[in-house]
Amino acid sequence: MTSDDPLLGQNLPAFDLPTDGDRRATDADFKGQTLVLYLYPKDDTSGCTKESQDFSDRYRDFKAAGAEVVGLSKDGVKSHDKFKAKYGFPFPLLSDEDTTLISALGSWVEKSMYGRKYMGADRSTFLIDRDGVIQKVWRKVKVPGHVDDVLAAVKAMG
Repeated sequence: MTSDDPLLGQNLPAFDLPTDGDRRATDADFKGQTLVLYLYPKDDTSGCTKESQDFSDRYRDFKAAGAEVVGLSKDGVKSHDKFKAKYGFPFPLLSDEDTTLISALGSWVEKSMYGRKYMGADRSTFLIDRDGVIQKVWRKVKVPGHVDDVLAAVKAMG
């Protein structure tokens, strides 16, 4: 978790994005509730699947603590539909194919694999309060234990 992240205390950037199930979601849809927005690189890959399953497994705990969970990636709606159907995720998956929101969140970054540099999504999680203000940011997330950390932060917010 980053305590000096430039997004801390800033409003969640405005967005209007397609989701799984042929719906749309906007930032305004989440005003008045705590939002956990987790950004993952790619549908149905090992780390992303595990992270999404962890959020799914604890979804009732998040809801009981007054928070909504939403996944975000660059994948398209059809990919999200398959990913959600395969694992039964109870929360929406936002599709940001042109990376507008991902970039605004500072999570579209240069990566390197096998010496090759490319642009990709940095696994990040954002905790947004009822007024739409970003209260906590986790960058370069390591999946094991992450969901427990986020749930503890939600509960600490009240």
